[in-house]
Amino acid sequence: MATIEDVAREAGVSISTVSYALSGKRAISATTRERVEAAATKLAYLPHASARMLAANRSHIFAVTAPLHPDTDHSAHMTFAMEVTKAARERDYDTLLLVHKDALEGMKRSAATSLADGIVVLDVDAHDERASLARQLDCPVVFIGIPEDTSGLVCVDLDFEAAAAMSIDRLLDAGRTSIGLISHPEETLARESNFPLRFRHGFERHAAERGIDIAVANPTNHRAHEAIAELLERKPDLDAIVLNTNIDVAGSVTAALAGLGRSVPADVSVVAAGVTFSTLRFPVPFDTIPLDAHASCSTAVDMLVRLVENRDSLPETTLIPPTYIELGSVAAAPKPERSTVA
Repeated sequence: MATIEDVAREAGVSISTVSYALSGKRAISATTRERVEAAATKLAYLPHASARMLAANRSHIFAVTAPLHPDTDHSAHMTFAMEVTKAARERDYDTLLLVHKDALEGMKRSAATSLADGIVVLDVDAHDERASLARQLDCPVVFIGIPEDTSGLVCVDLDFEAAAAMSIDRLLDAGRTSIGLISHPEETLARESNFPLRFRHGFERHAAERGIDIAVANPTNHRAHEAIAELLERKPDLDAIVLNTNIDVAGSVTAALAGLGRSVPADVSVVAAGVTFSTLRFPVPFDTIPLDAHASCSTAVDMLVRLVENRDSLPETTLIPPTYIELGSVAAAPKPERSTVA
């Protein structure tokens, strides 16, 4: 591997001149700079990262703020962090993951020290303090998630309201009319994690528009048993469940129903909507409306690159349309038997 000494010898200049020419730290004549760059190219010399950063006046690093909470779904958390990292690498950027609970301090430090060229915000809450800070920073910021007030922000996410409506419509089309929703645990909703709230509000609104009465339950103990018992208490004729919850809860639904003498999809049809996980390895794979981390993160990183490199003007909110994956967990409701008159 070529060294800076090799480049200096090839170009016929001093080592310091090579450093200045490649870093842009001092003014060098155009002729000398071209000679140094030609020598570096010929020898396939890669300057230290710090020199490249100075030359471009950028760090080529994106900070990713994704604080950990007691109720954090670690599988989903790492899925999004990895998808941001992969998307950034495809665009020649590295990532710095900020997981400290003091998310504001991490953002401030990244922006104030030019440690990062831009910031990606994950795990967004409805009234997220990071939204107010983002409006004050000179550093470009993109949210994967949508706070309640999006003014002055750039946000991208799945259209959870449309996903909720799609799940209801699919079940109604199958003749299922007694529908329950298993949402996220109470502590997740209490801290106003935004996507469960958006899904639930969209679910309730569309159910009202379609003229059906629904029930909503929150799981406990990382399983679905208590939530299903609550739904059945409120709707004894329950014939469909929508899951906008975590993988542990969703994975226990089939067993919980079987323990009550009910099967999927004959007795109860199930749709997992707005979820990051696959249900293919579940005892009964559930129809899924996925929260595609790759689509969300790739779109967000593209936006951030445009903000950093071109200073583009971007829309406040970009919603990714939902898609429905049919896996056989929704069956037509049995037709009521006709009574015969003797």
